[in-house]
Amino acid sequence: MVLSRISIAAGLLCAGTAASVLAQGKPSSTIEQLEAFRSTGGPMTLETVPQTGPRADAIRRNLKQVKLPPGFRIDLYALAPDARHMAVGPSTGIVFVGTRKNRVWAVTDRTRSRVADEVKVFAPGIDFRVPNAVCFSPDGFLFVVEHNRALVFPAAEFFYEGGDVAIGQVAPKGTLIPIEEESFNHGARICRVGPDNKLYITLGQPFNVPPQEKLDLYYRTGIMGIVRMDRDGKNREVVATGVRNSVGMDFNPRDKTLWFTDNQVDGMGDDQPPGELNRITQKGQNFGFPWYGGGKVRTNEYKTETVPKDVVFPQSEMTPHAADLGMSFYRGNMFPERYRNGVFSAQHGSWNRSTPVGARVMFTPVKADGTAGKTEVFAEGWLTSTNEFLGRPVDVVTLADGSLLVSDDYAGAIYRISYGGEGGR
Repeated sequence: MVLSRISIAAGLLCAGTAASVLAQGKPSSTIEQLEAFRSTGGPMTLETVPQTGPRADAIRRNLKQVKLPPGFRIDLYALAPDARHMAVGPSTGIVFVGTRKNRVWAVTDRTRSRVADEVKVFAPGIDFRVPNAVCFSPDGFLFVVEHNRALVFPAAEFFYEGGDVAIGQVAPKGTLIPIEEESFNHGARICRVGPDNKLYITLGQPFNVPPQEKLDLYYRTGIMGIVRMDRDGKNREVVATGVRNSVGMDFNPRDKTLWFTDNQVDGMGDDQPPGELNRITQKGQNFGFPWYGGGKVRTNEYKTETVPKDVVFPQSEMTPHAADLGMSFYRGNMFPERYRNGVFSAQHGSWNRSTPVGARVMFTPVKADGTAGKTEVFAEGWLTSTNEFLGRPVDVVTLADGSLLVSDDYAGAIYRISYGGEGGR
């Protein structure tokens, strides 16, 4: 299987960019060198993150404050600075972790002790810019989507040990969105490879509420929405519109519908509008932004404007300003039956509310008809009674053993939630 994936990767890359680079002579950039399977001459000893010491001890103490349902427990899985979204390798279980800075981490548990024994930088020769989105295809291709570029790393699980990795460009720098629309605000992307074998990417728009003159451009390009494309970047199309800033999505493994979180408009008061968990049932659906700031709450900027027909409202309305980010369907067997095929989602915690809320993990059951049940708190305690953050959950993914990983960019950590009967906290 390993040789097969590497052969496929070589074939795909050499048939495209790598072949043209070789024809032109010496590669002129790090990516071109890697596309052509040439060594960059970078160091073989990679940056690693120590996994023991006072910081790890302090985080473990803080985790004693986290409350879970009976039978569950939470432990420190890894120290990973700025840890954001995660992707679990389908062959090895290595966890690749994106950040909003310039690092992607590879987190390894070689002994299967369910705690990381190594965290090292991945592809250090690449000049990453907000590589928040990481996702795997079923056949082991790792996609990393930055603010304005999408890359693919064939056989990343087997090339991550050294500085040089096989790479391809799905959307070269400056082509994911128009360069003039780049912004430090709402630039963290999310990606998934769908049941149709296409790459799906969320494209948050840079405003709190965009001006009307931007709407046509955003509808055409998929900004303020979700786009999909072939895995080589061809045949791009807009899947959903009316999305303010989604930083979490996943496919329901049962009915293949795409679900996503969305962050609501700021500045409308502490208690409105609600955050959102949405479900896409067909291409081209509009989810209401900017006419609605969240749920059915109209924005001040568009309150007199005509709302598009057939706006789709959320499956579940979340606590206002809790900052709902990463989400995933629970695909494991470790947790009790009521959690299976339900949605776990992370609330990062509010930044502009007079009394902070969030900083917790939520659970939303999914009913037999494919719609959402009532959302409930699953894990909380990272926000103290004095309104101090001990951590800020970002993403949730399931490990092969059925336990749940939770990333935290504030603490720079990844936690593991397991179920073991009455022994949990």
